[in-house]
Order: sequence, then C-alpha cells, then structure tokens
Amino acid sequence: MCGIIGVIALPGKTPYSPGVMVYRGLLRLEYRGYDSAGVASIVGEHVRVLKGKGRIIDLERRIGLSSIEGLTVIGHTRWATHGTPSDRNAHPHIDCSGRIAVIHNGIIQNFRELKKILVEKGHVFRSDTDTEVFPHLVEELYRDTNNLFEAFRKAVEMIDGSYALIMISSIEPDKIFFAKKDSPLIIGLGIGFNILASDIPAILEYTRRIITVRDGWLGYVTPTSIHIEDIRGGVVDWRRYIRVVEWSLEDATRGGYAHFMLKEIHEQPRALKDTYYGILHDVAVGEAVKLMHDADKIYVTAAGTSFHASYYFSLLMSILGKRLVIPFIASEYESYYLTASDKDLLVVVSQSGETMDALKALRAFRNRGAGVVAVSNVVDSAIPRESNIAVYTRAGPEIGVAATKTFTTQTLVLSWLAIAYAEASGSLSKSEADMLRGWLGRSGEVVGKIIARLEPVAKRLAEWFRSVGNAYYLSRSIGVPVAMEGALKLKEIAYIHAEAYPAGESKHGPIALVEEGFPVIFTIPNREDLEKLLLGNIQEMKARGAVIIGVASENTGLSDQLDYHFRIPDTHWILTPITHTPPQQLLAYYTAVSKGYDPDKPRNLAKTVTVE
Repeated sequence: MCGIIGVIALPGKTPYSPGVMVYRGLLRLEYRGYDSAGVASIVGEHVRVLKGKGRIIDLERRIGLSSIEGLTVIGHTRWATHGTPSDRNAHPHIDCSGRIAVIHNGIIQNFRELKKILVEKGHVFRSDTDTEVFPHLVEELYRDTNNLFEAFRKAVEMIDGSYALIMISSIEPDKIFFAKKDSPLIIGLGIGFNILASDIPAILEYTRRIITVRDGWLGYVTPTSIHIEDIRGGVVDWRRYIRVVEWSLEDATRGGYAHFMLKEIHEQPRALKDTYYGILHDVAVGEAVKLMHDADKIYVTAAGTSFHASYYFSLLMSILGKRLVIPFIASEYESYYLTASDKDLLVVVSQSGETMDALKALRAFRNRGAGVVAVSNVVDSAIPRESNIAVYTRAGPEIGVAATKTFTTQTLVLSWLAIAYAEASGSLSKSEADMLRGWLGRSGEVVGKIIARLEPVAKRLAEWFRSVGNAYYLSRSIGVPVAMEGALKLKEIAYIHAEAYPAGESKHGPIALVEEGFPVIFTIPNREDLEKLLLGNIQEMKARGAVIIGVASENTGLSDQLDYHFRIPDTHWILTPITHTPPQQLLAYYTAVSKGYDPDKPRNLAKTVTVE
C-alpha cells in the first residue's frame, strides 16, 4: 500500500505552490507507506524528480521535496512490494527520454514479461520495481501512436494486477493522466486547480468536493477540466459522481472510521487480495520450499499474534505435508537453538521484521549454521535482511497496535508455503494443491462478505460482553491458533481475562471455573470430524450454564447448540484462520469501545517490540 498525489493548477489559484501542496498531502498519506518518497514536476521539455529512501520529513530536510517548482506536480510515499527500500526504487519513475514520470499504488503482476520485452527493445531500467515498466511502455507506445493519451490507454490495457496510476509528461504538460483498478484513487475539484490522491486526507485542506474514481476508469485532469473514460472507451459523465466530504481532517485520516483498528479490519479483503497476487508468481516461494524440503528439521518462531499464525503453519504442515514442524515462542529460543544444526531450517514470522525476540532467535539459529526463511510485512527490514529467503505479505502499514490484517495475510502466506511444500513432496497432487490455492485466491472476497454480514452481530453481542470478567476461547486442531488469537484480542484491547486452549483440555481443570453465564467462544472449523469432537465439549460447557458463542459455517450441524452463532459462509477448512478471525476481531473491538477504551492505544503495549 502506497500513497500518491498529484496537483495541477493555474498560476495564483492555490493557497500554496503545487510543490508545497503535494508535500503537505504526502505527510497526510504517510500512514500508507513510509520507507521512501519522491516528487516530480515538469521543467521545460523534461521532468524533474526528487526522491529518496527515508521518511518524508527527513527527505524534506535533505533534498527539499516541497521546493520543487512547477504547476504540475506529483508525489508518492512508498510501502515496498517489489525492490528494497532505496533511493533508486523510490517513486516517481521515468522513461528513457526523461519526459514521462509515473507514480503507482498496487502491483503489476506481469511486469517481468513486459520488462523483458522492453529491455529487448533497448529500454534501460534504473530500479527493481514493477512500476518502472509503465513509463517505458508509454514511451514505446507513443512512438507508434504519436498520441499520449492513446499510448497511456494502451499501456494500461497491457498490465495485469492492481493499480492507481498517475502520470505526467512534458509532451503534454497541462495534464495529469490517471487510471484505476482495485487500488483507491479520488479526484479533488478546485477552482483553477484539480488534485488526484489515494485518500481524502491529502486533499481536505484544499477542497471538500471529490469524485471517487471507479475501477476501470482512466482519463486526465487539467487545472480547469476533467476527462474520464471507462475501459471500453465510453465517456463518463463525471459530474454525476461529485460528492461533498463532511469529515473532519482527523476523521479523514482514518477514512471515516472511528479507529485505525476498525479501518484495518475492513482493509482485510484488499490486503488478502494484494498478498495473494503478490505471492502468486514470487520466486522466493519456490526457494523457500526447497530449503524446507532439504532441511532435516524445521522450526518456526514468532511472538504474539505472529506466533498464532506460526502455530497454524506447523499444524498445516503436519496435516498437508506429513512433516513435523517445531513451533516455539521467540523469547524462548534459548530452549531450542542448541538442537539446531547446519542441516536445519528456521522460519521466522514478524509483521514489522524488527521484533527483537524473533531477531535474537534468528541470530542464535544462524550461529548454529541453520538456514532461515523470513515472513514479514516490511520489505528489507532487519529479519528479512538477515535471512536466506524472505517472503512478504502485502498488508500495508498497520497502525493499530492490535494486529488484524497482518494476521490474516500471514496465515495466507504460510498456508501457501505449506501447500507448495505438500505438493513438492508428493503429499498433495497438483489438482488438490490447485484447489486449495483457489480457495486462498477467493479469501479476500469471502472476508468482505463476512465483515459486512457479521459486524452488526458483533456490535450487538458486545453490549452484553462488556459486562463479563472472564471468557474461554476453545477449539481443536487448526482452530486452536484462531482461538488463541481471538482471546489475545479481547485481552489486549478490552482488558477482559480470556484464556484459549484445546477444547479437549476442559475436563483437565479449566472447566472448574465455568458457571452460569460464563462465555465460551468456540472456533469451529468446517470439518465434520472436528465438529463431532467439539459437540461433546460444547455440551459439557452448556451443562454447567455457559453461554456458547460459535464461529462456524452457516451450514454447521452444531447450530442448535449455540446461543450465538457467527455464521461463516460455507468454505474449505483451509481458510479457517482467515474466515473465523474477523468476527472475533470485531467482537473484541466493539467490546472495547462499549467499555469506553481506545482500541488503537491499549495500555502498556506498543506496536513493534524492539526490546527483549
């Protein structure tokens, strides 16, 4: 996820210069990405670019982003997906002639194929990014068409993936070109100026009149006009789509959501989709699977939410790959690393890539000669840098302290690795593996439906849940890590004691605490064998007066046993951590809010733990 903005203006029609407007807009978009940034403007027959690695405010001191001159200016703040954070990988990217500059939010899936063609035609690339193919494509197509908008359109038609694209060119300096598919883009309407941006915060200082660009639209803006077409070439009557934003600037930073946590829960469909397409052709997956296949022993480690994803991975490897994977909490690495050798492999999972416990575990295993595979959300962070192979989620920045979208995207990546391993080892046939990957590919769409359907249910249940003092989160097999994650969410933001454990352990002590009205949340995977096992556990809780809350398929045979039922669409059990987690996130969120707590800032916690 990245932030993009473009301003085009007539002289004297804006409160600040376009360069300053873009800079101020980038500061308000920095929550979307902050590993590098840059700006570009048109100067004579060429474009001028200022960019570099680092936070926007540091780049302002170093290279003066806001000082860029011109009446047509674009800017970008990056969250790396292709190519490490660096000066050369920062946006904007230009063509060989230096007359075209492009910024992009999204993923161009077929960039390797396009880059190969362009290199054969003599184009010289300066970065490792997927985005850079686009200005070169436009340059190449312009030679054939001598029409810049037609070249832009043809280039858009040639790329696969998700994108919000903004392009400027000295060939037509009075226009900013744009196109959108999946990634967000809005137009802000001014008097004597127009603005394009990823999100409303970037423009709210200058205008409240906006157009939300729809998928498949492309066009251009000038200081005084707008032209929009659909992908078939039909002209769009954009005036029908103008609306006035009523949010405050603070509200707008959160996209209208009350808290970042809620916003990030709602971002999961997009994050899952981006992560799926990101790993679809990622060569690092194959390299990681080879290391797993060649290893004598495989360990997986993480902390907090990431450990729950790691635990799920270890269970999935056992079920699908018939391979033992040893999970351990990173802070306990000293009990494990002495058993490792140069024939073994450690998988390290960390949202930030900077978690100190996980980093120390990695270094201890490396000192024993073990190989390391990292799964992280931050490109070129410490853990990926010190690993042999890094596989990335594409969740985008996560600001809320309580992890949400990073958990579901981690489990998607780890599921993909387990499926790939099982296929490579012969435990799964290609058709079986393709079927499971197909379910992962649909996960974003399914989660979107789940959130829309179950948010009101969670909100109502939270009004009762706010009064409880304790809760159990129970499941079996692949559902246990999901129960652990649900309990963690309730503890960390609603400050309610919640304990998660395998449901079969109830009779070995914990059931002694259950009394009338005690809430027990069951994560029920969509597997008949697990439903049969869980039936007995549910009944033994009900017999002692427990209130049973089930997160289960809408077609479960256990619905008559549940006092409350979060009805999950009927999907394959491989999606359990992805489908069964969002309702539990929403329940924890609304419980915290109903108790008057700020879920974005839970007491005693920080987003990234960089101390032991």
